[in-house]
Amino acid sequence: MSEIGRQLKQARDSRGISLRQVATATKISVSVLESLERGEFKRLPGGLFGRAFVRSYAIEVGLDPDEVVEKFNVELAEAVPDEGEVLRPDVTDDDRAFLEKQRKAWLALRVVLVVVALALIVGFIAWRLSHPG
Repeated sequence: MSEIGRQLKQARDSRGISLRQVATATKISVSVLESLERGEFKRLPGGLFGRAFVRSYAIEVGLDPDEVVEKFNVELAEAVPDEGEVLRPDVTDDDRAFLEKQRKAWLALRVVLVVVALALIVGFIAWRLSHPG
């Protein structure tokens, strides 16, 4: 667990607030807040979003947001991977299912477009044959 994660969790526990309550108040998913508490920074969105999440969480549990974000930035810099290491996001089953639905929808759209194009061509040819001249 990271120092920032420990600090946020302790502040939340001392106020008797559940993680779900923090998630509802901040509009940040419980899984992201859990990742933050565990110090799993690679699971957080990058850039401004990660810092904004930390700031919102700190405010909600009564900590100084500027101080917490500054500490978060230090911990994040220490957690940055080596130059050769590539971070890949976790792909969930929901992600795979969504991508599969998207692929099937794209395939269905292409089939429909081809059928419509063929129907227009056949219709045009039939019309030309029935109206010579």
